[in-house]
Amino acid sequence: MNPMPQLEPMLKQLRLSGILDSLEARNRHAIESKLAYIDFLALLIQDEVARRDQRQFAQRLRKAQVLNDKTLERFDFAHSPAVNHALIADLATCRFVTEHAPVLIVGPTGTGKSHLAQALGHCALRQGFEVLFTTHNKLLGQLHAARATNAYERKLQQLVRIDLIIVDDYGLRPMRSPQDEDFHDLIAERYEHVSTLI
Repeated sequence: MNPMPQLEPMLKQLRLSGILDSLEARNRHAIESKLAYIDFLALLIQDEVARRDQRQFAQRLRKAQVLNDKTLERFDFAHSPAVNHALIADLATCRFVTEHAPVLIVGPTGTGKSHLAQALGHCALRQGFEVLFTTHNKLLGQLHAARATNAYERKLQQLVRIDLIIVDDYGLRPMRSPQDEDFHDLIAERYEHVSTLI
């Protein structure tokens, strides 16, 4: 007797339909390995937890707007020998995020600042933090648009709650009023509460 027809609606009702993806393979493995019932159940639950974690990570990655290939694993340290490997390894632990510390990455054009910033964003995402990667100009545009539609306070509070905001290309264009005030408000509200990487 195949238990799948009876299990499918119940698993869907319990929002565990992901178990259906691995049930047949896990059942076969359990029979071949003569697993105890509790071990079989543990494997199914581990699969479901892994699926949910992956789905949540994919959602955080999409919202963060970081590029998939901009990771530490893909950063060419040989191309940028002046980059302090030990410091980057420490930042990759995301201790700065839990300590609500700001980070400033500076250097000449073409040295990998944007790649490193996004790579640290990936590290934070993997650890479950909410991240937003944006350019300085785009961030100022969003704040300006929010001000124009009387949604500035709501937008500001939304940005203040994000665990790590990464602002790329800071200072490439001069800020005019009220952009300078908007940016100051955002940094001041985030200071010592959440992390900002520029």
